[in-house]
Amino acid sequence: MLKVNEKQKTDVLLEEITDYVLNKEITSDEAFATARHVLIDTLGCGILALNYPECTKLLGPIVPGTVVPNGARVPGTSYVLDPVRAAFNIGCIIRWLDYNDTWLAAEWGHPSDNLGGILAVADYVSRVRIAAGKEPLTVHDCLEAMIKAHEIQGVLALENSLNRVGLDHVLFVKIATTAVVTKLLGGGRDEINNALSNAWIDNASLRTYRHAPNTGSRKSWAAGDATSRGVHLAMMAMTGEMGYPSALSAPGWGFQDVLFKQQSLKLARPLDAYVMENVLFKVSYPAEFHAQTAAECAVKLHPQVKDRLDAIDKITITTHESAIRIIDKVGPLHNPADRDHCLQYITAIALLKGDIVADHYEDETAAERWVDRLRGLMEVVENKQYSEDYLDPNKRSIANAVQVHFKDGTSTEKVECEYPLGHRFRRDEAIPKIWEKFSANVATHFPLKQQQQIEEACGDDKKLAAMTVNEFVDLFLI
Repeated sequence: MLKVNEKQKTDVLLEEITDYVLNKEITSDEAFATARHVLIDTLGCGILALNYPECTKLLGPIVPGTVVPNGARVPGTSYVLDPVRAAFNIGCIIRWLDYNDTWLAAEWGHPSDNLGGILAVADYVSRVRIAAGKEPLTVHDCLEAMIKAHEIQGVLALENSLNRVGLDHVLFVKIATTAVVTKLLGGGRDEINNALSNAWIDNASLRTYRHAPNTGSRKSWAAGDATSRGVHLAMMAMTGEMGYPSALSAPGWGFQDVLFKQQSLKLARPLDAYVMENVLFKVSYPAEFHAQTAAECAVKLHPQVKDRLDAIDKITITTHESAIRIIDKVGPLHNPADRDHCLQYITAIALLKGDIVADHYEDETAAERWVDRLRGLMEVVENKQYSEDYLDPNKRSIANAVQVHFKDGTSTEKVECEYPLGHRFRRDEAIPKIWEKFSANVATHFPLKQQQQIEEACGDDKKLAAMTVNEFVDLFLI
């Protein structure tokens, strides 16, 4: 059959994302308020990660000593980098400890991963503008870009499951970053469409580094890689590099046919500010989000079991389907990345310690004799209602329950938690804790005077929104 090489119309999905980025006015006060908390929480997670050499060894320029005029800064460091490399650095520290925000749907992910590209580009553009005698971008511009990146990544995730075809969620980070930073760089419709098409064509990471037997530290830098690639493609588009209008739908060769089992990608709802309004904060524990409520339950049970460990016969964890598919693990756990994605390990630590901190995933704690012994006593079962409520757009629960059974036939109560502290339904309760978390993270890295300057600047929403991006980033430099 003769194939006619006719130019194709631009895929509708590409146009919808481009229209949203270019033309949609964000009017939700709740979204902007939440974005401010996401901003400080995400940067705080990055600052805390700077205490871990396995993270910091990946930072800095590719070639030591590289000088970049008007380069982007990396918070918590003295690095001045090109925006692509800066995006990797910022994205890497943000995600390293698995402690930034989360979005759960058909696909999972962490929308604040996009801050790596957004902050790097906004800082770079601001410094270039200042050098040219022009006005820099403001933090408000960053917050708007964050809202839109959250929305693109999160709405794509609602009904398009990458994990079902073995691909990693950071593809949606790359798509969202590409779209919003092309606009920050001054791009219009053609540039955003072209950059987006290249981002889809780029392929995607396999999820294998998140699962046995290959769980490893790439899961901590994969988002930095994705957001930096988005910046790279955006900057190429700004030079006039061409795009590929039917990158998604081309028969036989497009993303949908090659990598998505011939399914059509779709947006489940109009793009606005839904995702930022409903995003989940990791307030209490640096752990994979499907286990957050299990951790809350186990911490509540800690006083009842800490002195009766020898008497435990069985521990029942009741959970939802997604948790079983992702983090239900038995057998050896080989590294911190393995452990913070194990429902049983997280629950064991919470029962034993009454808390979970990042150091609990390191080898020293993992070697303690009761950790694996408790894991071996655990039974994980699905509650079908939990699984249904997880996908219900009016609930979006992440329910778990934990009960400890003793050898004498007694048991603790079955402690159930449907909504973790970071859920929208518990936002008022969470906000003070988010600030406490931010202050504690900042205190691990900066001298007292600088801590106070950072907290004062971040504590006034109007002043923060009006602050130039370069001034904001400078608060976090050493």
